[in-house]
Amino acid sequence: MRGLKNWLAVGLLATTAFTVPASAADKFFVYVSPDQIGVNAFLKLGQAGIEQAGEKYGADVETYESRTAADRLENVNAAVNEGADIVVLLGFEFNDIVKQVAPTAPDTQFLIVDQCIDDRPDNVHCAVFREYEASYLVGVAAGMLTESNKVGVVGALDIPFLHRYTDAYADGVKSVNADASVDIRWVGGENPFADPVRAKEQAVAMQAAGADQIFTATSGGDFGVFEAAKEKDFQVYSVDVNQCPNAPGHVVDVTLKRVDNAMVQAIGAILEGEKKLTMALGLKEGGVSTIALEEDELADSGCLIADHPEVVAKMREVAGQIEDGSLKLEDPMFAK
Repeated sequence: MRGLKNWLAVGLLATTAFTVPASAADKFFVYVSPDQIGVNAFLKLGQAGIEQAGEKYGADVETYESRTAADRLENVNAAVNEGADIVVLLGFEFNDIVKQVAPTAPDTQFLIVDQCIDDRPDNVHCAVFREYEASYLVGVAAGMLTESNKVGVVGALDIPFLHRYTDAYADGVKSVNADASVDIRWVGGENPFADPVRAKEQAVAMQAAGADQIFTATSGGDFGVFEAAKEKDFQVYSVDVNQCPNAPGHVVDVTLKRVDNAMVQAIGAILEGEKKLTMALGLKEGGVSTIALEEDELADSGCLIADHPEVVAKMREVAGQIEDGSLKLEDPMFAK
């Protein structure tokens, strides 16, 4: 393992999760997670991505897990000190850190996934997603499946970025069901991205007002919405990874964010010499998707969408229109 003695000597709390191959390669990639990976499927995608990149580009790879905010900075510095050619950082938690570290390490390339920063030096790159394309598609599903003509969406916080979920979903609903009303509510509070209690309250209120299809984009709050769906018997949609097994019989579909694909594609571009790369991945590039679009995963996904072939067909038709440009979607983030 590359630099093991030095790694232990600095006394960091983070752990090295994966190394391949055993012998040193010409290139060395490090993935730094914002939190412990554990059972977090989204962070696991980051680990899968760095492993795929290492295999594709012939590099040693390591994953440094962070447990605290201090760990994140220490891990990024450790990756630089270990001689990483590319350091991959997942999430907004690293925005300030990369601004601090990157100018001091001009020979190291930094890739931020799922975020970007302004005034970047040449060695900082970004891979972001067009989340609104997938959100639009689950809106199509909700608009077709609603029996009450009332649907809802719970967002974590009323910020421009999250309108990529709420507004795009509403637009998708209206595209197939002009008579449907869309109730948009926000978790808010002191911890909007990790408050299942408040998220559940919003979903219950929507259901009481008649919504029978509810999309949840609340991060850790999604599990509160799943609880509400099981208790009140309505159908839900979620984000990032397949959440259908977490509420069997209630989750229709999920917008998928393919962090692994983004890492592999962006690292390839960096190795080709791109400066200040900004890569935006949507349906066409395989950066976002839904379970309905994944032919190999649909049948065994546990998602209710598998029981509605006519809705799947419509979603795939619309996805094709988005990919070929015949249907142009505006980015709700910038509309706000």
